[in-house]
Amino acid sequence: MTERVLIVGATSAIAEHLARCYAADGARLALAARSAERCADIAADLRTRGAPEALCLPFDAADRNGYEVLVDAALSGLGGLDVAVIAHGSLPDQAACEASVAATLDALDLNAMSVIGLLVPLANAMAAAGRGSIAVISSVAGDRGRQSNYVYGAAKGCLNVFLEGLAHRLHPAGVRVLTVKPGLVDTPMTAAFDKGPLWARPERVARDIHRAIARGATELYTPWFWRWIMLVIRAVPRPIFFRTKL
Repeated sequence: MTERVLIVGATSAIAEHLARCYAADGARLALAARSAERCADIAADLRTRGAPEALCLPFDAADRNGYEVLVDAALSGLGGLDVAVIAHGSLPDQAACEASVAATLDALDLNAMSVIGLLVPLANAMAAAGRGSIAVISSVAGDRGRQSNYVYGAAKGCLNVFLEGLAHRLHPAGVRVLTVKPGLVDTPMTAAFDKGPLWARPERVARDIHRAIARGATELYTPWFWRWIMLVIRAVPRPIFFRTKL
């Protein structure tokens, strides 16, 4: 059966590569993004890669009235949903957040609240259908609060707990919820960072997500070694942890 796939934040690097994986499968795609022009370019490319259909849907994460509208448009445009991936978000400036209430709340809204708001109608639609998979790109940053990025980490930690509870709720309905926890990924969002051996390419992360959704996984660290890195970081006692520069 041809899969019907919604990707939110479709112009991000990981999302674009994931869409290519589904295009190669022959899936019908609905792409939600803020930039209509960029979305149209990606949709055209996906059609050349095997997608029989690639719709573009407008999406503004700041518009809370638009979440249900987006889900309804995807359901109508594709005739239902088999897979939904939420990939929007942004890495905030930690120092700016420390200096500003507004910057902190904006970062939390974008990286946690807007995702959760979208998940409510999406989860209800899939529960009513009795099937489907939801995948959300979170981050290893949500596993432990660290001075270098604790505002971003707080947003992802909030999201991780919500997703775990949502997965518990939807499991009896036959809907799978995948929390994706990438480590360091070389994307435009991290262009200013020095890159090292722990950094991954977005296409690798996308392939990992594609496989994890297919097998019905509920949690994915990608690349795989981040599971063990974060296990060690979480295990460090606070008195020692507080003396580190992490």
